[in-house]
Amino acid sequence: MTSQLPLALRWPRRQRFEHFHPGENAAAVEAVRAAATAAAAPWVFVAGPVGSGRTHLLIAACQAAIDAGRTAQYLPLAGWRGSRATAIRGMAGSDLLVIDDIDSIAGEGDAEHALFDTFNRYRAEGCTLLFSATGSPASLDIALPDLRSRLGSLTQAVLKPLGDDERRHVLREQAGARGIELDDVVLDWLFVHHARDLGTLLDLLDTLDRASLAAQRRVTVPFLRNLLRNEV
Repeated sequence: MTSQLPLALRWPRRQRFEHFHPGENAAAVEAVRAAATAAAAPWVFVAGPVGSGRTHLLIAACQAAIDAGRTAQYLPLAGWRGSRATAIRGMAGSDLLVIDDIDSIAGEGDAEHALFDTFNRYRAEGCTLLFSATGSPASLDIALPDLRSRLGSLTQAVLKPLGDDERRHVLREQAGARGIELDDVVLDWLFVHHARDLGTLLDLLDTLDRASLAAQRRVTVPFLRNLLRNEV
């Protein structure tokens, strides 16, 4: 993870700004885009619950930075195996460093100090840092006061998850682009029996696309029920 990531190879192409559906989050998206592409733009702290699109937005920022001629690195801290302090200290040499899920290091003294030192180093070098967590800096259980203060001084971008109507619209639009018809009965059943965050729904759409093509069948509730049963 210490080298620049070949993002186009590692993540689906839909994790780009043009595929992010902002809803009420247009201002947050533009703040992240500016930080990714312009060295003089303010650093941003992205806060939002699971399913709000935080990781999508951060990966989009990395790709936008690369497209703008900058170098970028992405470090996901949640579920990291091994020392998170070592991982944080190992990130160096990029114009943009994106650190996802920093709430997962709250209370880890070594990792908090590593993040504090990285913050100061990137500031001194004129590079850019983007952060994300499920909540605002003030709501995190970060024990190091100076780190909490620095994170709180950043531009705060709070993401609101899309509502059900917006998610249904996006899912139907994306399905239509693939030649798949999702009628109201199918969507009603899906939203009752499946996770409703947009990322998971779009992953399911990928599976539906392959399965319906292989079976040469339209997507119905029985087809969807059988597919989900086999996916478990």
